[in-house]
Amino acid sequence: MRTAAAVFLRVPEKGTVKTRLSEGLDETYVLTLYRGFVGDLLEGLHRVPDKVLFYWPPEKRSRLENWLGKGFLFAPQRGDDLGEKMANAFEELFEKGFDAVLLMGSDIPELDSRIVSAAAELLESVDAVIGPASDGGFYLMGLRRHAFSREIFQQIPWSTGEVLTRTLKTMEVLSVVYRQLPVLDDIDTPEDFSRLKKRVEQGGNIGRRTRKNIETHAGNTALWLSGG
Repeated sequence: MRTAAAVFLRVPEKGTVKTRLSEGLDETYVLTLYRGFVGDLLEGLHRVPDKVLFYWPPEKRSRLENWLGKGFLFAPQRGDDLGEKMANAFEELFEKGFDAVLLMGSDIPELDSRIVSAAAELLESVDAVIGPASDGGFYLMGLRRHAFSREIFQQIPWSTGEVLTRTLKTMEVLSVVYRQLPVLDDIDTPEDFSRLKKRVEQGGNIGRRTRKNIETHAGNTALWLSGG
């Protein structure tokens, strides 16, 4: 089975990535964090030979290539909302001949190669896999070609705590057989970052870039805008 790993990401520029995180952390540090998140994630995809980066905004492709190099397939995100963008990404890759696609976000620093490998293995026996996020959304969706339907991504209240529940309900209506992965945290807010930092300090698993960035943060109160 030919499987692609697809990642949704933004071109890293100060003030445009993880904007809610920047409400409590220095913007330059947030940009460094985001670069670390992406770098660690891509490093964790080494077991999947085909890696496709769906980037935004479309006109900034050259900046992404200069950062990450030419070892990836690059494609712009297309659509009016997240659901349409995801559906278009799956459809585009299935049209290219892939049998299965793992689509994931770039702000889940605890998403590592073990979870990605487990997702790929599960897709050999089920129609879909989904990685629940602690905020009620999901950080990864994997689909086999025969199970793909644009309906999975329609009528979903994106950016709410109902995303996962509504998505799974749609899959059940469509008779899509799915399995769930471990629950992980999106890192969207300063509070999310504080919890991540605490888990790392207690020995939690994390990529080397993010670990280094968190160690840099330790004791440096200047990186907080207020409190922290």
